[in-house]
This record gives sequence, C-alpha cells and structure tokens, in this order.
Amino acid sequence: MPAPIRPAPRKGVDASRVFMPAGHFATVAEFVLHQFPFVGAAEWLRRLAQGEVLLDNGDAATADSPADKGGWLFYFRTVQQETAIPFTHEVLYRDADLLVVDKPHFLPVIPSGGYLQETLLLRLKTSLDLPDLVPLHRLDRDTAGLVLFSLRKPTRNAYYALFRNHLVHKTYEAIAPYRDDLAWPLRRESRIGPGAHFMQQAEVDGPANAVTTITPLHLQGTLARYQLEPLTGQRHQLRVHMQALGCPIVHDGMYPVLTPEGASDYAKPLQLLARRLAFQDPLSGQARVFESSRQLLPLASLRP
Repeated sequence: MPAPIRPAPRKGVDASRVFMPAGHFATVAEFVLHQFPFVGAAEWLRRLAQGEVLLDNGDAATADSPADKGGWLFYFRTVQQETAIPFTHEVLYRDADLLVVDKPHFLPVIPSGGYLQETLLLRLKTSLDLPDLVPLHRLDRDTAGLVLFSLRKPTRNAYYALFRNHLVHKTYEAIAPYRDDLAWPLRRESRIGPGAHFMQQAEVDGPANAVTTITPLHLQGTLARYQLEPLTGQRHQLRVHMQALGCPIVHDGMYPVLTPEGASDYAKPLQLLARRLAFQDPLSGQARVFESSRQLLPLASLRP
C-alpha cells in the first residue's frame, strides 16, 4: 500500500488526519459526520465542497466519494468569525534551529477551540515564513512570557530532550494572596490529574508527578509577588499548586472558579509570567539564558 500523501499547509495551517476504516461507511460524508458529530453536517459539507478534505492519494474528497476501501483522510481545520486578539508578541532570539518569543497574555500558542489564525504559532509561521515551526513546550493562553520554538526537524529532538529530561530551568513570576501561616519558601509536590471540568486540573491521590518551588519575593498588604520554579511540566501545574495552597493567582479565570468561554477581560490579565528560561544548548554546548521583558501589574493596583 503506498504511503499517504500529506497535503501542503494552507495559510500556515497543517492538515489534520483521521483513519477511515474499510467496509464500515458508504461515503466520506457519512464517515466524517459519524466521526465528528460535534462539527455539524453543514460545516462538513462546506469543507467537502471547497476541497478542504483530501484522500490519502492527494485527491480532494467529495461528499459522495466512496469509503468502502478506507484509508487516511486529511482535513483542514477552520474557525468561523475568529475574534482578533489585540496584543502582539516579540521575537527575542533566532538562529538556524531555535526561536525564542515573548508572548502576551490572552494569545494561544497553538490552534485550539475557537482560535486558529489568532495564535502565536500561526502568526509566526505566516509573518516569518517558517512552515516547519513547532513549539517545544506549552504555555497557557492566559499566561504571558517565554516560548521556545524549533525551526528544523533534524535538530528538533535534541531540544525536546531538554524538556523531557527536565534540563530547562524555568522561572515564573506570579501575584497571589499571601499566607503568613506557611513556611516560605516551600516545595509543593503532588499528583495532578483531571479536574471537575474537562478544562481544569486538580490535585489527586497517587504518587507525585508535579513539583514546584515557591518563594515570595515582595509582600504588600494581603498580596505577594512570588517566584515559581517548576521542576516538572504538568498542565496548569502552577495554577493548581497555588490554588491548592489557598493562594489562587490573581485574575485566574479557571481556578478556583471556571468563567464562561469568551468572557476574558483584557483589563485583568492572569498575573502569571514565564520570566526566565535557562539551559545548555544541546547543539553548541553554550549556556543559554532568556528573559521576558514583560511585567506583571503593580501590587498596589491589585486586590486578591
């Protein structure tokens, strides 16, 4: 069986793919409507009519394309009426293999939900003409600060290995309530897993998979500016650990209470910043240190 032909990116967007089993569906339309019912029939029929769904031989599929032989389907994700995000990123460093970007609050790193073109990845791919660009780690949409990207496939795994092996020293800053009954600085070790809502995480029973060192830097009234140093990289780790300590990060729209989608208040960004990344470059052996130029809000202007 010949290898499937992956289509070229369109407007910086790579095609997603899904395997269509042989003998289960009469047409491609029947399969995608069964596989992705939440997308809706009208949207799939539009994608098929506009050539946004392709067979694994590279040909565009139609609604009536037979599905009896199965195979891979490639499709391009679209977002209708995507909301523009009025904040810009800053490129701090670029060489042949690595790109370092200072991300604003509210801008997603990768496409998800209602965000596609209004993501850091798609903005960079388009503006810098970097079709192979891939983020090396995660940063929440609500969090500002440093994001590292790989520019070339041959050297990508060397940089991925830094994060897999916890060889990147990550330093964050956050503003949150202060508790004088806790012994600071402290090391929070817990197990983080799925929370009550699919968008949330929580501390759960079991061996620890998340470790964070937390140090107050400056105290004013009932709030403090903290330095957070995560050893691990669990989803929402810093937000969950601060919430579990009774110190939820100021303006957190997810912990402890999940606010409705689309209710972001640009005047109240989450007070969490990926401030510093330090590591030994796996290619050159050079010590690399990158720092964000962004600032959290003044403590005096905030309330817990």
